[in-house]
Amino acid sequence: MSSNTPSYTYEQAGVSIDAGNRLVKAIGPLVKATARPGADGEIGGFGGFFDPKAAGYKDPLLVAGNDGVGTKVKIAIDYDRHDRIGIDLVAMCVNDLIVQGAEPLFFLDYFATGKLDNGVAERVIAGIAEGCKMAGCALIGGETAEMPGMYGPGDYDLAGFCVGAVERGEQLTGEKVAPGHVLLGLASSGVHSNGYSLVRRLAEDKMWKMESPAIFDQDQLLVDALAEPTRIYVKSLLPVIRAGKIDALAHITGGGLLENVPRVLPQGAHAVIDADAWELPPLMAFLQAQGNIEPGEMARTFNTGIGMVLAVTPDQADTVTADLEAVGETVFRIGAIVEGAKGCTVRGSAGTWSAREAWEATHNG
Repeated sequence: MSSNTPSYTYEQAGVSIDAGNRLVKAIGPLVKATARPGADGEIGGFGGFFDPKAAGYKDPLLVAGNDGVGTKVKIAIDYDRHDRIGIDLVAMCVNDLIVQGAEPLFFLDYFATGKLDNGVAERVIAGIAEGCKMAGCALIGGETAEMPGMYGPGDYDLAGFCVGAVERGEQLTGEKVAPGHVLLGLASSGVHSNGYSLVRRLAEDKMWKMESPAIFDQDQLLVDALAEPTRIYVKSLLPVIRAGKIDALAHITGGGLLENVPRVLPQGAHAVIDADAWELPPLMAFLQAQGNIEPGEMARTFNTGIGMVLAVTPDQADTVTADLEAVGETVFRIGAIVEGAKGCTVRGSAGTWSAREAWEATHNG
């Protein structure tokens, strides 16, 4: 090789192996803090082990899910709100598992960026670890990808992967739901992690002052109201599920009440929801007013204040409500199941909206 030929390194190409190693070392204590029976909380291998027997399961069915945070991550990036976006990542995955009746067991994350900033990455992963502790699952591994040219300066993206378990025969399938079942709604903590492309479009068009007090809450900056993490319902719901008091759950994400509730209903069951059964949260009312958003569009885009819907028999409605309120949940009796085509109708003083035709078109080919 000619002596004047330059010697290339990975770091010259924009990837620092040393920075990655320093990050792994820095997050070690965060990972160990999420340890639970079945997981030892160690990282650094090619994969993470989990022992279902050590977690107390005899004949478990495994349930897996993955998700991201969507464009809410841009709020974190643009306004230095990195500390809690990881909670959103965990919440979007574990809330999807609990609706199957599954306890989240372990979580893995994927953090991708153009150039690794260990300070930012550690803050994000600290939030992921915090979310895991809130959900009772172990953070057993993940991947940090430094990809020059793929992301703009300061940008990053997140993905999460979670596995849970439920004893065979105890999973929630929605098959027991029938006309007469009561629908209960658990209050959301804010916008959660859906609809942020519309939120950000409104912020730009209406020139919101994001770091000023919100007009609907002078004690909170607008950006903090929008960055509030998705509520994690796992620890509240798991005891009630295991007591056999819930027949179906729907996590209200993209598509809102109209699109998500039918996903857990059997044929012949139609959900009717009373939109006047709870007050539209001030943040949601602000978004609706700022965008002159039609009520039906709100019901398909945002959670409108309801983050989880439960289907229970009438004799269990009061007991389940009391159980959940005792552990800090806000519970509303929002509707019922009636006989009819599989779907959901939301009606209230502002009008009536049904998702039956849209649901059938997207789910029955």
